[in-house]
Amino acid sequence: MELNTIQEVENTTVVNISKVLYSGNVVVIGGRNGEAKSSDGKLDIELTSPGAKGNGTNPEQLLAAGWSACFIGAMHLGAVKMGVNLPSDLSVNTSIDLATNDDGFFLQAHLQIILPGLPVDEARKVVETAHATCPYSKATRGNINVKIDVVV
Repeated sequence: MELNTIQEVENTTVVNISKVLYSGNVVVIGGRNGEAKSSDGKLDIELTSPGAKGNGTNPEQLLAAGWSACFIGAMHLGAVKMGVNLPSDLSVNTSIDLATNDDGFFLQAHLQIILPGLPVDEARKVVETAHATCPYSKATRGNINVKIDVVV
């Protein structure tokens, strides 16, 4: 089967990029009840709709996992610059809600940042810095409802 290229639908530039550090490429076949495979073969998973039975995950869980991992990386970078030692058992518990209203479907997020034993002021500063620098936080800022709680 030959695929014909169609005209570009959208090409939006919001930020001028000076260097691309990494490109993650994933092909999804079958939508929410299909499969996702990365070009390097490291990701190969079944997808299922939220709440559906089966072995697959869903896009909301994937977004939650990616955002949590990225946020932890941003906290580590910020903490080093601030001279703060992060607890080894820190974690990020992220919920991504698939929601709806009269205008259609939307996402919203709740990040619970767990920094056991860290003084409250340091924890808050580390989380604020991470939220300002994490690419997932930047991508969603102003686009979806986001709640962040800090637990020490």
